[in-house]
Amino acid sequence: MLEDANLDENTTNALDKEEAKAWGTRFEVEGKEYAASLFWQPLQNRDDPYTEVIEASESVLEGADLFALKQGKSPQFGLCISYQGYTKKMPVAAASVATALSDRTSFLAVFKVNNGWWYVCARNDMILVDGDMLFLNEEDAKEQFMSMLAVPDWGRKIAPAEWQLEETETLDLATLLDKVADSKLQKIHALRGAKLFGVVAVVGIVSIWLVSMLINSVFLAPPPKPIIAPVPVKQIEKAPPPPEPKPWESIDDPVSVMLNCFKATQDVVGIVTPGWKIEGITCTPTGLVTSWRREVGRLTWIDKALVNSGVTFSSKSISANGTNVIVSVPIPEIKKLNSPPEKNSVDMVNTLNDLFQAMQMPISMTNETWTSPQKNIFKSIKFSFSSNHDPLQWLDLLTKFSGLRITTMKYDINNNNWYYEGAIYVL
Repeated sequence: MLEDANLDENTTNALDKEEAKAWGTRFEVEGKEYAASLFWQPLQNRDDPYTEVIEASESVLEGADLFALKQGKSPQFGLCISYQGYTKKMPVAAASVATALSDRTSFLAVFKVNNGWWYVCARNDMILVDGDMLFLNEEDAKEQFMSMLAVPDWGRKIAPAEWQLEETETLDLATLLDKVADSKLQKIHALRGAKLFGVVAVVGIVSIWLVSMLINSVFLAPPPKPIIAPVPVKQIEKAPPPPEPKPWESIDDPVSVMLNCFKATQDVVGIVTPGWKIEGITCTPTGLVTSWRREVGRLTWIDKALVNSGVTFSSKSISANGTNVIVSVPIPEIKKLNSPPEKNSVDMVNTLNDLFQAMQMPISMTNETWTSPQKNIFKSIKFSFSSNHDPLQWLDLLTKFSGLRITTMKYDINNNNWYYEGAIYVL
């Protein structure tokens, strides 16, 4: 059905806009520079974080030469690359704010800073992988914030006062950063020197101990005592740990995600009110978020249209000036699938490229890795593309790949354009 499909100019522009979001690496608060936009990973070994840091700099974020630690209930380390604007001993904003807000297990926030809008969020006391980003464009920051707002159970929701979003609060960033000691960037290559110093110190202590034992055994040896045979210690065999579940053994069914998001999108698009214009629609496996902007008319018109639509809303927010209405729509619970990968990363990239070249459509792809708590590394190919074809037409084409996850779907009613984002696990 899509063999002869062509990507029009609007589709190309939408894809370029998604890929061209500008971001920064540092901002200034009260004359002090802070590092932002780090790549955060969970830390398994508090006592020796350096091994994990070095391994991640060689596999997860190649070329990373600086890192920072975040302590607390769920310790983490963040990676970055110095040539992108980072320097040694620069304080790290995300670690300080996460510690200052640790009274709640999760928070979602955007702060207006001197050179942009800093987006940061944490879930279960952990900064998300993409939860530390300095956007240089306000629209990009707000789009990211509204997309994550659909996720339920945020402990705190923080946004700039000028956004006028209900159920959010505005906090002073300088006060949060002053509450805790700075977490600062360190050089990764310096770790080997620190370990070497530790080894030299241990060798020195052992040498002193051996000399002391030699003196005691030769000059201060006590009279011999009767030899008593030791009682053999019974060895208790430890049971091996249970096998670690693989991430693809519990994937959101991509068919259900696409169908439910398509149904929810149709429901909100069908709500038409004179004088009010629907804006961007974003859907994830947890729900859909959209908004209407007033051009003419009254607030009661859109409120009545929402009540009479028959659509169930999990939340509704109206701006203070009554010109914007934001709603969240729940989608039915998504069943889980066991969908193991079938191709390696090279074969999967080649297959997707060949498929989209046949349709004369561009696709964006990146390699991703995730390290499990038991140090197993799992690989996937993250992809995104735009199309004027709805999910029903893409359903059979995408879901033929085992290990597929659909993470985000967006719809632009102005040009009838769909944006798809997901990942496919690979061997």
